[in-house]
Amino acid sequence: MTQDAPLVPDPGHKPVMLDEVLEWLAPRDGEIIVDGTFGGGGYSRAILGSSKCTLIGIDRDVDAIERARKMAEKTERLVPLLGRFGEMDEIVRAAGYEQVDGVVLDIGVSSFQIDQAARGFSFMKHGPLDMRMGDTGPTAADVVNRMSEQDLANIIFRLGEERQARRIARAIVLHRGETPFETTTELADAVEKAVGGRKGARIHPATLTFQAIRMYVNDELGELARALHAAERLLRPGGRLVIVAFHSLEDRMVKQWLKKRAGKMGGGSRHLPVAQKGPDSTFELAVSKAVLPSDNEVEGNPRARSAKLRAAIRTSAPAIEEEASDGMNLPPLSDLEDAL
Repeated sequence: MTQDAPLVPDPGHKPVMLDEVLEWLAPRDGEIIVDGTFGGGGYSRAILGSSKCTLIGIDRDVDAIERARKMAEKTERLVPLLGRFGEMDEIVRAAGYEQVDGVVLDIGVSSFQIDQAARGFSFMKHGPLDMRMGDTGPTAADVVNRMSEQDLANIIFRLGEERQARRIARAIVLHRGETPFETTTELADAVEKAVGGRKGARIHPATLTFQAIRMYVNDELGELARALHAAERLLRPGGRLVIVAFHSLEDRMVKQWLKKRAGKMGGGSRHLPVAQKGPDSTFELAVSKAVLPSDNEVEGNPRARSAKLRAAIRTSAPAIEEEASDGMNLPPLSDLEDAL
């Protein structure tokens, strides 16, 4: 293995808010940093270049880990590990690391995944209706062809925040009654017809539906909830947690969880009994409000438009043992998996 060969940036991959991530993650020589969403390796490459740290790159996507392994041929300080970031503490400890100094997460679908028609993420590219970030579990086709109309409507409304969710779910059920969905374009066309076409809309009518089904197929909110708890268990005192989210539901979850862990949820009413003191704060907020991308970055990289960065620092308080929940109360994906 070649030690610390130059890690040349991928010209086709633009990591979002890279400067801000490096600022708040603040990697130092000798530290152990986890990039829980390796993807195209943009953050990992920059982190490794900014200090002589060890970088553990985690991703559930086999293609992403293959990219990480190729990068690892140039530096022994990169440790690629296949798995879900919601299980990062188990994955990292199985690899021989008990605690780490930093965790960074870029939440959402990778541009590499969107750009591959065969992965079925985009309604703009004809391909199989898959949408899985990994290679196991039910596909998007399984969801739209097998879920009840009510469950489909709930998924599309809650995860996509689509106001016409019931109409779309009904159209999906009617369509599959004649012909099961197999491709991305079939689903996109059915949704477009259900809502009466584009009519000059700024975004494609299927955007929110595709987003919702993708998030459900990959249990993205559940995975994020588990990742927050895993990072709390894994970070040593003084360790930094940096999260970049693109979806309002994801950012809201991160914001509320960090505020709760930092004891910043606000005081009670003077008309109510004094609440008992809760557990000691496990994090301190590094920033009180979300950090937004610069105007220059948004102009040069449209994907950054909806990005919000939040950062916190681990205290010495013990991790709080509680069940991770996404708060959506949607039917578990395992129910569909059992039925297949």
